[in-house]
Amino acid sequence: MYLWFALAGAFAGVCAGLFGVGGGLIIVPVLMAIFTAYGYSPDVITHLAVGTSLATIIVTSISSMQSHHKRGGVRWDIWKNMSIGLVVGSVFGAWIADLLKGEILTALIACMAMLMGLKMFTAKKSDTASTRTLPNAPIQMGVGGLIGSASAIFGIGGGSFTVPFLSRFGLDMKQAVGTSSACGLPIAIAGALGFMFFGRDVTGLPPDAIGFVHITAFVCISLMSFMFAKIGAKLAHQLPASTLKRMFGVLLVIVGIKMLWGILQ
Repeated sequence: MYLWFALAGAFAGVCAGLFGVGGGLIIVPVLMAIFTAYGYSPDVITHLAVGTSLATIIVTSISSMQSHHKRGGVRWDIWKNMSIGLVVGSVFGAWIADLLKGEILTALIACMAMLMGLKMFTAKKSDTASTRTLPNAPIQMGVGGLIGSASAIFGIGGGSFTVPFLSRFGLDMKQAVGTSSACGLPIAIAGALGFMFFGRDVTGLPPDAIGFVHITAFVCISLMSFMFAKIGAKLAHQLPASTLKRMFGVLLVIVGIKMLWGILQ
């Protein structure tokens, strides 16, 4: 179990630094498979995977954010505008996840991820740097709320939504990725606390869990992702922006297909 947690953390860390995502799209299905293999209650597996994923993204985001900040890749003015919405939305998303099963929302987000991925992969060179300007602060806050809600429900850092949003409205890809890594922190903190709170009285949880956060998995994945996120962030500032954008597009398509496949099984 510890080895699988460590491998998941290493890969999630590289993804966090390279693409500005928290790695949750990888961690959640992996954790579900591990928890299933070890005979955890089916009633808590999904929520436990999502809550634990959000907790690990706290550490991943800090590591990735620091690396991008040193290279001038974080737009803190945008982060400030979006952060309140991200926090409120994440708590709301954790509450929704506690009440509902997310098959329909998962399908919608999977389709959206594939569409965004295809658009970014097929973007012409002239589209890489958009001439659009970001909307005003209240709209950025509102978008942050939507991103936070969806991210908390599915245990992700929000990069699948934040990066395309920022890229569409004028940020170059490297700043979009760097700012997205910073936006993952308020999502992860608020979402993880929400899952810990809403899962506090649930039966069938393992003894090393606090609510819907598996502490052993959190420690193992966090340690590995913290180290490997720096490698991903370094690569992000060495690769051409167009190449990075296409790589991110491929990742979104793959993630969308995997999410749909999980629903159909």
